[in-house]
Amino acid sequence: MASSPVTSSTQSKRPNLAFRQLRGQRSPGEFAAAVRRAAREIGERVSCDARYVGRVEAGEIRCPNYAYERVFLHMFPGRTLADLGFAPRAQVRGRAARSRTEPEARQTPYAVQTHEESDVRRRAFMTGSTATVAAALGPIGLALGGPAGAADRHGRRIGETEVHAVEEAVRRIRLLDDRHGADGLYRRAAAPLRTAYTLLDAGTTVRQATSDRLHAGAGELAITVGWLAHDSGRFDDARSHYAEALATARVYGDAALEAHAFCNTAFLARDTGRPREAVRAAQAATRAARHLGSHRLRSLIALREAGGWAGLGDRAGCEQALARAHSLFDRGAGDDDPEWMSFFGPAELAGLEAQCWSALGEWARAVGHARLASSVAASQTPQFTRNIALYTAELADDLARSGRPDEAADAGLRVLALLGEVQSARIQAMLATTARLLLPHRSDAGVSEFLEEHAVLSRTA
Repeated sequence: MASSPVTSSTQSKRPNLAFRQLRGQRSPGEFAAAVRRAAREIGERVSCDARYVGRVEAGEIRCPNYAYERVFLHMFPGRTLADLGFAPRAQVRGRAARSRTEPEARQTPYAVQTHEESDVRRRAFMTGSTATVAAALGPIGLALGGPAGAADRHGRRIGETEVHAVEEAVRRIRLLDDRHGADGLYRRAAAPLRTAYTLLDAGTTVRQATSDRLHAGAGELAITVGWLAHDSGRFDDARSHYAEALATARVYGDAALEAHAFCNTAFLARDTGRPREAVRAAQAATRAARHLGSHRLRSLIALREAGGWAGLGDRAGCEQALARAHSLFDRGAGDDDPEWMSFFGPAELAGLEAQCWSALGEWARAVGHARLASSVAASQTPQFTRNIALYTAELADDLARSGRPDEAADAGLRVLALLGEVQSARIQAMLATTARLLLPHRSDAGVSEFLEEHAVLSRTA
């Protein structure tokens, strides 16, 4: 009798022919590699292999978990899960969690979740409930019972569960930031950061590799929370978090973490009117990254340096750094690219270059690059909603400064349409500047509409 449910389940499986057709001539292994690459592009991490592809095509996986869903919809834009041959989630909800064997559950304490739990955690950042926020970053709190619990358990041995919790918190925060911006996330993300650093003092790790991952994860979480502070206008907090990450990198000899901390420090220095510090921090990041093997990382760092030179009014220095950034970018992405760089593609390259030309007062060139960044982001990386709003806000500002008020107002209206989903003090400050620039043209119909809608936003913010 015990075997009947298994037999029934097996008989109910139907091959996923739609998914098999999408794979085309690629082998299961080649397709799995494409899935992993697509995941990196949007900041996800999935352990897709030929066996997983085979299970999907055989109908064993009737509906993917949310991480795979985001990856598949990114790979095949415009299609739904039904188009990919999957069943509605409501029909299979919870089945994967109930049917997993005990060894599988032990191996993946957080990577495999029930659909309801995963969905609650993703939505939690956008609510005001402390309890719901705790659920969103539950793995860290559960790892040692929260900061207080961790402090009371000095001497315990830290293992895979705790390390994975820290790494997963970084991914979740970054994913939410890409979609919604930093303003609604910063305060809520401070608690897991405190817990992560408490973990470092709570005990010893089982293996050196585990210790290395824990320190790297805590440092990356510090940078991530620092970025939330940066994007929401809390510059002193951002500087403190970046310094904390840099100290962690220096203490534990982590060159990748050091390069990341200096890269973000350079960006912060530029945004806070310290261009010479931006140049020096970017050059320090270049030194830290010289043996890491990632051309894309060095390209981004070169763009940070270019922004510093532009802020100093040094056109020659800026152009040299931009040329270096393009040369490195053109070498392509690679397996050594850090996971946190999923946002850095052609749109970000164009957007950062637009900022350089804007700082140098080259409005026509700034407009061209900002327009390219906005259009590429909307067509190639629609999941990065915050960046689409940012690039379009840059475009609006550059158009206003170049004497094209109607086009600036149109771009500004597109940004306003996104601000119901995106919360970023940086973007709102850019729009406020654009509105001031357009005031002399308020008699124009398009400009008037933008100014009225922006005024409503300012009153309700």
